[in-house]
This record gives sequence, C-alpha cells and structure tokens, in this order.
Amino acid sequence: MANKINRRKFLKVGGAVMAAGTSGHILASDTTKTTADAKTVVKPRYLRKADLPAAKGPRIVVIGGGWSGLTMAKYLKKQNSQFDVVLMDRNAAFISCPLSNAWMAGELSLDFLTHSYLDAAKNGDYIFLRATAIDLDRESKTLFTDQGSIEYEYLVIAPGIDYDYSRIGVTDPADAQQIYTQYPGGFTNASEYLSIKRKLFDFKGGTLALTVPKGNYRCMAAPYERACMAAAILKKRDIKAKIQVLDMNPDIRIKKDGFRNAFETFYADTIEYVNQVEITAVNLSTKEIETDFDSYGFDDAIIYPPIRASRLIENLGLANPSSPQKEAEIDELKYHLKDDEHVYITGDARPQPFSKSGNTAHSEARYVAEVIAAHAQGKTIEWRSPQTMCFSGVRIDPYEAMSIVAFYDYNKADKTFAFKRVHQVEKWSYRGGQAGLAWAEGIFRDMFYA
Repeated sequence: MANKINRRKFLKVGGAVMAAGTSGHILASDTTKTTADAKTVVKPRYLRKADLPAAKGPRIVVIGGGWSGLTMAKYLKKQNSQFDVVLMDRNAAFISCPLSNAWMAGELSLDFLTHSYLDAAKNGDYIFLRATAIDLDRESKTLFTDQGSIEYEYLVIAPGIDYDYSRIGVTDPADAQQIYTQYPGGFTNASEYLSIKRKLFDFKGGTLALTVPKGNYRCMAAPYERACMAAAILKKRDIKAKIQVLDMNPDIRIKKDGFRNAFETFYADTIEYVNQVEITAVNLSTKEIETDFDSYGFDDAIIYPPIRASRLIENLGLANPSSPQKEAEIDELKYHLKDDEHVYITGDARPQPFSKSGNTAHSEARYVAEVIAAHAQGKTIEWRSPQTMCFSGVRIDPYEAMSIVAFYDYNKADKTFAFKRVHQVEKWSYRGGQAGLAWAEGIFRDMFYA
C-alpha cells in the first residue's frame, strides 16, 4: 500500500518530529521522505504508546465491539485468566442490530438494545479502550491507533461490514454519500436504525422501495423481516402505501415459505415482492432504482446495497484482492491469517459462507477464543461449527415470529462448507416472538453482565 506507515517508518517520522522540535505536526513534505506519496499529517500522539496499564500477561487486542468482539474478549479471559485482554471500539456504547426491526415497530425499548462497554469490561475482567485503529505492523506486533500504539501477542480483528455501493452502479462518492444519508440500509450503525424508524413514522404515503442485496450479507432474513415490520407500522398508522421489495436474488433467501405467506396473509395490499432485480444505478434526481431493462420509482427508500468486509481490513493491508467482498484470506478452520498465526479475523469480516448474524458471531467467537488459548499453549483443537439462530418477526399486536437454527458441515475433500442440522419453523407465533426476545436477553446477559 502506497501510504502504509509501518513501525519503522513511524520511528523515523518520530525522530524527525523530535529533531525539528515541532509541537503539533510535521509537514506533508517531510513525511514523503519516509512514506511514499504521503498526503496526510502525522501527529505525535500516534507515535507514543496508548495510555494502558502495563500488560500482566500475554496481551490480546480485540478490534471491534460487536457481537463477535464482545464475546471474544469475555471468553478469552474465561479460557485463560492470565491473558491481558483489551477490547477496542470507536463507539461509546453498544446498540444491537439484531432485533432493531422489532424496536422500530415498538415491540421493545431502545434500552433493551443499548448496553455499556464499561459494564462488559468490568464484569468480564478486561480493558475497554475507545479508539480507532490506524495501522498495523505485524513484524513487531504493534497496532497503531488514534490513542497511541499497542503491542500485542495476539490480535483479533472483528470490525464488521461496510456497504459497497459500486456493486449497484454507484461509483461517485458524492452520490454514495447522499444515498447513505437519505436512504440508509440500516445494517451498520445505530444512526441508521434511528433514521429508518423516523422515516417510517413520518412517511405520508406512496411507494417505499426496500432493496435486498445479493451475496452474503447481514443478516439473511432481516430485509424480509424489515419489510413486514415496515408494513405493520404503516398499516397501524393507516397510511396508504406500497412497499416494493426489490430483491437482487432469484428468490427469498431463507424462510421463503414463511415470508411469502406473511406477505400474502397480512400485507397483500402493502408489500409487492419483485425478485431478480439486477440494480445497475440509482437516479437520485428522479428517485428511480434502475436495471438494464426497468426502472422502479419511489417516494422514499431503504437502500441496502451489497456489502463488503469493513474497510479496516483493506486499510490494514489484509484484504484478499480476489475476494468480491474484500475479506481477508484466513485459515477457514482456525481463523488466523494464512501467514500469521497471531492475527485472527472473526465475525462479519471473515470470508466463510456462514450467516452474518449475531448468534453466529457469538458462537464462533467462543470457538476462536479456545483456538487462541490452545495456540498459546502450543496445542490445537478440532474445528467446531458455529451455530446460526435467527428469529424473524412478521407481525405486531401481538408480536409474532418465525425461527431457524442451523449448524454447518465442512467437506475436507473440496474444502467447502454447507448447512447441516437445520431446524426451521416457518409458522409464526406469539411464542416464537417471545422466544426471540428471550434469546436476545440471554446473549446480552452473557456479553455484558454474567
């Protein structure tokens, strides 16, 4: 990477800072001596060590305070109390993406989804650092952040996803930013959930477009559930509207019969499902989603484009160039980089075809914590499948949901994964809705309070 600043370059720049006696920054013209084509200002705080207590054992830094990172931090300490674990996230608090659809529909409070990283750190006996990762020098095992550098024995990177608007024909950054601001997809951060809920309660009528991406996205059933919850909200508000579900896939990806039945039973006059919509452009001036053959006009929209691994993976120089979703190249059974057994990629940024869901990330992280603990002792453990568990609400008053539980099988011959032991309940019920809330409450308790 042309602008990569590794540890040796940081040290050279740091020496230049001290020699020049600067107090706030060094000039870009100076940085070009040590970083090719550098255009950014390097500030002294990036050169010093982060304000952390001295490590009392092997330090493991976990980047990303989502379902994977939170679970990882806790279970690393449970596996080996001597580990010195630092969980790092740029956000001040956790707000769950799973069950955000039910929250939008008024079936639970925002307090239910919101939790403190400090509570998690206190109860899990690890350190929480609010910081942003900037660069990585794997040779010296040093992570650079906006709060200073951190030396590690193991590094776990679980930063989640980013949207890839280029895969729906939007390559101008200004257009992508406008789509993100006006028509957020609702799957990367809490501001999107808040914006979509406000959108649904302010909508005056007309056509609301809701797109479903192709590829492996977060979470497979969630866009169809969102269509149901949005329709329920609009019907409760007595708004005459059409929700046009524009699916880039050949058919509903999961719980197909259940969602189709829900669309027809409760929302036949509201939801229009259109499959195989190969989106090629979004015309912001005319409010149209375009394909090679058709265009779909809308009054408002929730545009969920195809996803990619978080840009952090690429920024740290870890992205596999052949990966369409720009994921890292890792050992798919052990989760570490193929050329580095001290750096692990977990959660939604990993390349395996497992569901990008909260429960998958949670169960996967527990396994990877065991892998790291075993590696630290010079041992190995057998691969264990993550568990995917997903509850999908289809109606409110009362809140009723469907569910699926699945595991995965690994074919050693062709090195592929497939579903195994799938239990799918496509008949919605009040009991299913309450089971989904109880499931989330149990996971939150495990990650933050137990």
